[in-house]
Amino acid sequence: MTMHPFYQVLDPFLIWCYRLTGQAWLDYVLGTFVLAAICQLLGKATMHVVLLCSGRRLAEKMEEAENYQALSIEALKAGDKGAYEAANKLAKEAFGSSFMHQLAYSGAFLWPVCFALAWMQYRFLEVEFPIPGTDWSLGYIGSFIIIYAAAGFLGRQGKRWLNLTRRGDRNSVLNPPAVVK
Repeated sequence: MTMHPFYQVLDPFLIWCYRLTGQAWLDYVLGTFVLAAICQLLGKATMHVVLLCSGRRLAEKMEEAENYQALSIEALKAGDKGAYEAANKLAKEAFGSSFMHQLAYSGAFLWPVCFALAWMQYRFLEVEFPIPGTDWSLGYIGSFIIIYAAAGFLGRQGKRWLNLTRRGDRNSVLNPPAVVK
């Protein structure tokens, strides 16, 4: 399988992460972890851009949906079936629109994963990782998903730790509260 020119440009940089220790399994885990972390950083950056561009519109649609829902409930309580159906229809349309905005927001976070897996297909298509105690094995996609989840978890923990150690924060580990005697 011939590598796409886009991936040929990126390949020397990406494969470098897979050649750090000389231990094949450790290099694979470290390289995939770095690739997953890059995917998450790119995804978060894209999410922020999408929020800057359409965050206000999403908030408006969600507020509109809530308003129509409240109107439909009021109409139902008042016994006005026609007003209820009209408000409910508008609420469904607004909820659908806000759902599509949220779906785009999720896609903005996950698009780098597609490119990472496409590159990994060129490099690791034949690689299988046996699952101990079973006859099953994981390919590059399954191992990437597990490592991607671990990178996300560790990234959140690291962010939390950085928030705790930030100077000037009342709750900071570096700035403990004064002891009152």
